[in-house]
Amino acid sequence: METAIYASQKKKRWKRTAWMALAIVFFVVAGIGVFVSAYTRHSLPMVEGKLSVPGLLDEVSVIRDSHGVPHIFATNEHDLFFAQGFVQAQDRLFQMDLSRRQASGQLSEVVGVATIERDKFFRTLGLRRAAEASYQIYSAEAKQVLEAFAQGVNAYITWAKQTDRLPVEFRLLGYEPRPWTPVDSLAIGKYMAFDLGGHWEGQAFRYWALNHLPKEKAYDLFPSYPKEAPVILSAIDVEQAFAAAVLPSEWNGSNNWVISGRKTKSGQPMLANDPHLSLSTPSIWYQMHLQAPTVNVSGVIFAGVPGIILGHNDYIAWGVTNTGPDVQDLYVEKRNPANKQQFLYNGRWEDAKIIEEPIRVKGGKTIRYRVTITRHGPVLSEFAVPARGNKVLALRWTALDPSTELQAVLEMNKAKNWKQFEQALEHFHAPTQNFVFAAKDGTIAYKANGKIPIRKKGNGLLPVPGWTDEYEWIGFIPFDRLPRAVNPREGFIATANNKVIGDHYPYHLSHHWAQPYRYMRIAERLQSKDDWTLNEMKQLQMDQMNLWAKEFVPLLLKHVASEPLSKQERSALHELRQWDFVDRKEEAAPLIFHRWMEEIADVLFERHIPPAADRLFEGKKSVVDELLRRADKGDVSPWFRDGGGFSRVLAEALNRTVRQLADEYGSDPAQWKWGNAHRLFFAHPLSNASPMLAFFLNKEEPISIGGSDVTVQAASYTDEGIVNHGASWRFVIDLADPERGWHIVGPGQAGHFRSRWYHDQIDDWVNGTYHMTSLGKVKGSTLVLRPE
Repeated sequence: METAIYASQKKKRWKRTAWMALAIVFFVVAGIGVFVSAYTRHSLPMVEGKLSVPGLLDEVSVIRDSHGVPHIFATNEHDLFFAQGFVQAQDRLFQMDLSRRQASGQLSEVVGVATIERDKFFRTLGLRRAAEASYQIYSAEAKQVLEAFAQGVNAYITWAKQTDRLPVEFRLLGYEPRPWTPVDSLAIGKYMAFDLGGHWEGQAFRYWALNHLPKEKAYDLFPSYPKEAPVILSAIDVEQAFAAAVLPSEWNGSNNWVISGRKTKSGQPMLANDPHLSLSTPSIWYQMHLQAPTVNVSGVIFAGVPGIILGHNDYIAWGVTNTGPDVQDLYVEKRNPANKQQFLYNGRWEDAKIIEEPIRVKGGKTIRYRVTITRHGPVLSEFAVPARGNKVLALRWTALDPSTELQAVLEMNKAKNWKQFEQALEHFHAPTQNFVFAAKDGTIAYKANGKIPIRKKGNGLLPVPGWTDEYEWIGFIPFDRLPRAVNPREGFIATANNKVIGDHYPYHLSHHWAQPYRYMRIAERLQSKDDWTLNEMKQLQMDQMNLWAKEFVPLLLKHVASEPLSKQERSALHELRQWDFVDRKEEAAPLIFHRWMEEIADVLFERHIPPAADRLFEGKKSVVDELLRRADKGDVSPWFRDGGGFSRVLAEALNRTVRQLADEYGSDPAQWKWGNAHRLFFAHPLSNASPMLAFFLNKEEPISIGGSDVTVQAASYTDEGIVNHGASWRFVIDLADPERGWHIVGPGQAGHFRSRWYHDQIDDWVNGTYHMTSLGKVKGSTLVLRPE
């Protein structure tokens, strides 16, 4: 009896102890939650009230509208750009700091050993060195803008430190941002030139192919057959040399178009633009409206850069897509075996330039790192591993030259007509962009603008000898000979990274263009009617018609029909036969088609091209498209013959596709859905560090969406089916009302996860819901910045 009573009392004490422990844990967790909530809310940007800021000449009003877009009203340009820097830092300081560090090869200072190879690559490339050289050639006026912007950023950094309001990411990584400089802004601009590419990796891949594959097979992987016999050298180990190279997305393209007033309901030109870049949190773009007595402009800019790069003012509107010309060449350099700092040129050994680039590493020792620069550019092939022999690859690239893109932006912002806008473009050298233009005076225009090299010999297909002057650049395409159109008789101009000029053009632009289907769909729709409205412009940006499938589904069905197929495979083909070629998220056919095309490439190449070389395989989809077209006409590539024949390869790829999809989504093809494998997600750069950070920083779960990388509504995706690339900004405008533009910036304006503007445009992005931004009066949260 006593034992039972003792046991009962002990059980009660255990329960009390357990409940007390749980209560303590609860209150500790709740306390931490309250602290985190209070701290993170305290670090939210101040968007209302009055704030004294040293460095201003006069008062500035900053009105954030219902979507968090800041409208900055200043009485002079110094204060305008000072306030632009201050406001950008309020909303995006951590993003700005990461951007300048990435471009400069300085991530390891705050991240640690994980980014050492990345830093080595960007130190070798030299974007920051190019930015420093560029600053020296800017006009005094442009330097004043850069300085005022930097002062504004630094004013916010100082205030945020004093008030303990730095973004929470700085505390998580345990550092504070250093002062901002004009070169930081220019380095971010140079990084965007890098992000939009120039085809060196394709040259490296083709060099690898000629050294590792039979010649006929290698040439089938070229975007066009080389007119000159390539120089074949003892092979540099391209796989090892570039295994850690940072490669921009191949899908960094865009759509834009402009319609003459002859084809619009309003009788005035209309313009649309949606640049396709990485989709992440926060957005790569920051939307703003800047107004002073000398300028009134609205649109988007990269966080960390002054001005407005894409948008409109009271008179004009403009947008861009990537032209993608061959502006990079890999030169094979011969090193002096007796002196590694010398390279052969025209029979003589020349001294290379050696630059010390020490890399500081968080929690570790500073790494001594040297960059070797030949007469053609930095030696790129040994940034990660030393060269085995005495041959290396050096990169010549237009963006590594001093250039003045910001000066062009500032002049574009003030232009009132095509003549003034085109004059501004003379300062825009890299990256080469397809500019479309519309003006209130009725003009529509286009120009492929930037520095594009003229080669003495060679055509950008392969690395070329660097020890002779035979392959030097001898200039650039003259500004007045760049592809251009003004008020064409068709009544519209459209670009989508497609081939922009015919074979009659006397200069070489590029061997590599995007698949033509986005452009074809845009042109098809623009030709179809002459009374376009703004709503129809928006609808076209959300168009999911897949003309790639429209071309290839009939071809695939025809040639696989003779192969023995399982019941499940025949069911999958039935879905394709009844498909109308729209990439809807609810349907099975888009999933089957896209996966089948991927598997065709794998069946053809996976046994012959190792992963390290495959990641350099630029334009793979276009290559496969051409192999399919040729085989359909009877010209069967050895790639198909080695796989057992054309029909056999298609059947094997279909078999793989169906087995994979059955494993993932069930046995009935009719129940498969494109949206299950194609989901939008805006990830924060720190969210991979821990589940806790992912919980706070990634506000939304992946969302099933339609479209694809070949539809006008661009939505490229990873191997895991995550859509992380597409229309980073959507914009349409009718010049009948040039004060008002219509925008979507996914996922939102703010970089702070507690802000109401952090992810408020995700549903808008998915559904095509635009918000209007005006150049005139605006209502919202008002912050007045006063001189101290």
